Amino acid sequence: MIRVDHAGEYGAVRIYEGQLAVLKGRASAQTIQHMAEQEQAHLKAFDKLINERRVRPTALEPVWRVAGFALGAATALMGEKAAFACTAAVEEAIDEHYAAQIEAIGASDPVLKKTVEEFRADEAAHRQTALDNGAESAPGYKFLSEAIKAGCRVAIKLSEKI
Repeated sequence: MIRVDHAGEYGAVRIYEGQLAVLKGRASAQTIQHMAEQEQAHLKAFDKLINERRVRPTALEPVWRVAGFALGAATALMGEKAAFACTAAVEEAIDEHYAAQIEAIGASDPVLKKTVEEFRADEAAHRQTALDNGAESAPGYKFLSEAIKAGCRVAIKLSEKI
């Protein structure tokens, strides 16, 4: 779980970096920067857990580095609403993933469960922020959203194994 969550938070950081590279100077950049800072805090927490618990990070980190930035930049190039559509889709997939993890953890690891619960709340807030900023008004929203969520689910499965 820690490896997958670490990889996911790393990917989220890279998505926001890609969006910010394109959208710097626009009004949406401040909102995106705030969410990016929260993702950085999540990544830092999982960095710590990886080291403390001696968990092997995903071998796919170089792929997520490029893919995350590319996804963020590409959706931002499509416009601010598309960037927010990307955020809404990613955060929806992560919310589902974290919900399943919380259930699987049960009472076995209260520290990890609390961490995942806190981060899940942040991710839900990010999704709502994206929706409040017009994510659903992005051209091709339904297709874009479903494609991004499917990609997230594939990334989660790959990071579980590799």
